[in-house]
Amino acid sequence: MSSDDTYAKLKEQLELQSWPDVYFFKFIVPNDPARIAKVTALFDNADDLQLQPSKTGKYMSIGAKELMLDVDSIIDKYKQAAKIEGLISL
Repeated sequence: MSSDDTYAKLKEQLELQSWPDVYFFKFIVPNDPARIAKVTALFDNADDLQLQPSKTGKYMSIGAKELMLDVDSIIDKYKQAAKIEGLISL
């Protein structure tokens, strides 16, 4: 499945909700300060930012709740995040 298919499916699901609303993003990245900084920089307006290292300390789970105005802004955020090497979107 291509990333365009993934985004189209996500967009379809998100359009069932009414916007603006608070959306929870969750990512996993290698536990590298530069990559963590890139992910957290995506969420300047986040109401709640959570960082949780994995048991081995090799990865960092990053969760962020942010008020999103519409579905397209959520998809854009995922596309920006996808540019970060080693990032996994959940």
